[in-house]
Amino acid sequence: MIPKSRTQLAFFFILLCPVNIIGLWWAVGSPLVMDPNSICRKTKRLAGKQAELCQTQPEIVHEVAKGARLGVRECQYQFRFRRWNCTSHNKYFGKILQQDIRETAFVYAITAAGVTHAVTQACSMGDLLQCGCESIRSRAPPPRPPGVPHTEGVKWEWGGCGDDVEFGYEKSKQFMDAKRRKGKSDIRTLIDLHNNEAGRLAVKNYMRTECKCHGLSGSCTLRTCWKKMPHFREVGDRLLERFNGAFKVMGGNDGKTLIPVGHNIKPPDKQDLIYSAESPDFCLPNRKTGSLGTRGRTCNSTALDVSGCDLLCCERGHRFETVEIEENCLCRFHWCCVVQCKKCSVRKELSLCH
Repeated sequence: MIPKSRTQLAFFFILLCPVNIIGLWWAVGSPLVMDPNSICRKTKRLAGKQAELCQTQPEIVHEVAKGARLGVRECQYQFRFRRWNCTSHNKYFGKILQQDIRETAFVYAITAAGVTHAVTQACSMGDLLQCGCESIRSRAPPPRPPGVPHTEGVKWEWGGCGDDVEFGYEKSKQFMDAKRRKGKSDIRTLIDLHNNEAGRLAVKNYMRTECKCHGLSGSCTLRTCWKKMPHFREVGDRLLERFNGAFKVMGGNDGKTLIPVGHNIKPPDKQDLIYSAESPDFCLPNRKTGSLGTRGRTCNSTALDVSGCDLLCCERGHRFETVEIEENCLCRFHWCCVVQCKKCSVRKELSLCH
């Protein structure tokens, strides 16, 4: 469910990035739609490149906030059928982010990915003066782009407006990987930084090639090709797979390395998500663990996966309830370019957890 309160969403950032630039902004209670210049004026704890960007490039700051919102929405979509559904309830969400569990790993990764995606998209759309389409002058063209079949007599070249993912990647890294406190938090810092990077790579490493044909009478004597980012839903799907296969780690003796827990387990690579503590079961409300419980949640009485009533309701059983809702119906397209629909009342039977 998308958070309805800007205050709740602001609190999300305080908890997510307690000592980086985003956390500092929301510490002054600023809503996400607040003018970046005002945010930067109220924030006096910034230093280095973050302070410079905040003061000289507020439009990038605006895109970073948009990217973080994108990450929140995707998190809530991906976890909509799970016991923990990426709730934005501030009293509980803070407890989640204080733990090094799988759910926290996903939150960091999807937020870093969202910032990368939003900043890169803004470059391609011409919304930022600091960047634009991907520079192709220095790129040596391979024999043909991936996914483009070999056709006799057809030439191709890089062109169009490719997404400058390197720029988005660097800005996400700069804003999300701010220095944290040393000492006891070193291992947690390594985990957070690793998951941030996994999120960025879920965008950067999966660029796709798009091409357009040029030629007389519909022929394809020349193909112009460019690089585009994956759709953000694909990014979320990929990170959810990484969440399901996340690696449990512990700190090495030197305090600077992470070691996988268990025998004969390969070390996680840069795209894997990692955590150091087991998640609570999220069955019952518990403020200490950040669990809202699943009582009253809608479940699928016929499903055998995580959305099924047996798993979602933690074997407490469920009840059926009939509700009446309004849906769009009898939709018609009117030239040009409006779709008009009527409202129809529909009765549905829901399964709700005890």
